[in-house]
Parts: sequence; structure tokens; C-alpha cells
Amino acid sequence: MFSRLFGKPKEQTNAVATLDKLNETLEMLEKKEKVLLKKAAAEVEKAKEFTRAKNKRAAIQCLKRKRLYEQQVEQLGNFQLRIHDQMIMLEGAKATTETVDALRTGAAAMKAMQKATNIDDVDKTMDEINEQTENMKQIQEALATPIGAAADFDEDELEAELEELEGAELEEQLLQPATTAPAAPVHVPAGRVPARPVPQKNTAEEDELAALQAEMAM
Repeated sequence: MFSRLFGKPKEQTNAVATLDKLNETLEMLEKKEKVLLKKAAAEVEKAKEFTRAKNKRAAIQCLKRKRLYEQQVEQLGNFQLRIHDQMIMLEGAKATTETVDALRTGAAAMKAMQKATNIDDVDKTMDEINEQTENMKQIQEALATPIGAAADFDEDELEAELEELEGAELEEQLLQPATTAPAAPVHVPAGRVPARPVPQKNTAEEDELAALQAEMAM
């Protein structure tokens, strides 16, 4: 991914080419080792034939050549171990280089983003957000307040006004004329005649009023 974005580093290309070369050399040594092993096995067979033919001198020569082939095989084995070690080290170095390159690319990207995002701009943005939030909170509180609920009244004045109303109401009740409650009907038992009410005696004023009315009528 980073190679596609930023191009493949020169060191990475050289590492890949070196690994390919080492792998080719390792394959070549393995082929030579197989050939030498076949030659050593062939010398052993020849030595057996010379031994059966009672040609001791020729049999010993075959065994000497076998030993030389085996020495070369051992030497090739050491070469292969060296190449394996070199390949392992190179692969490890390649992985380390790729890791460092990836970290370097990530650090550069992070630096670019931090450069694009200044801390002063962040603080300014947060201040604007807090200001807008506070304004919206005040607007919501104003809309939620009932009409007239925001007026500030003096509680003592309201209490005094209430006492005046209660006093006026009590005075009005005292000035009203007392009303006579209607008399309750008299229940007379069956078979009995209620007694006539006793006529009340007229007062002096009533007598004078009656006499005046009689004179006017004449």
C-alpha cells in the first residue's frame, strides 16, 4: 500500500533482488551436492567391483575419490548454511526496513494532519460551540417560560391587598340586613282543629295611623 502511494524504496528493491540471487545460488549448490553424492556412490560401487576382482590398488583409488566428493559435499553444505543465514538476516532486515518505512509514513501523515489542525483553531471552534450551546439554552428557557410568569411582584404588597379585600368583605357582610327565616309549617294531628292565633295588641303608633286613615276617608 505504501509502495503504491509513495513508491518502492531503493533499499527494499535491492533487498528483494539480493534474496532472489541468494535463492538461485542455494538451488545451484543443492544441485551440485546431489551430483557429488551420486559420484561418491558410484565410486563405492567401483571399489566393490575392484575388490571382487582382487584389484586392491584400483579399489583404494575409488575410495579416495569418494572421500574427495564427500569433502566437497560437506563444503557445499557449509555454503548452504551460510546462504540460509544470510537469507534469514536479510529477510529480517527487510521486514525491519518495511516496518520503519511504514512508521515513518504514518508519522509524516500524522504531522501533516496536525499541521492542518492548529490547536488555536481547535480552541476557537470549541469556544464557538460553547457559545452557541449557551445561546440555544437561553432561547429554549425563554420559550418554555409561561406568559406573565416572568413579572416580579412584591409578596408583601400582595399580602396587604388580600387583607384589605378580606376586611371589606367582612364589613359588607355585617352591613347586610338580617333576613327572617320562614316559619316552619305546623303539623296538626288528624282529628284536631288548630287553635286560632291570639291577635296581638296594636302599638300607639299603629292606632294613630289607623285614626288618621279613618279621618281621611270621611
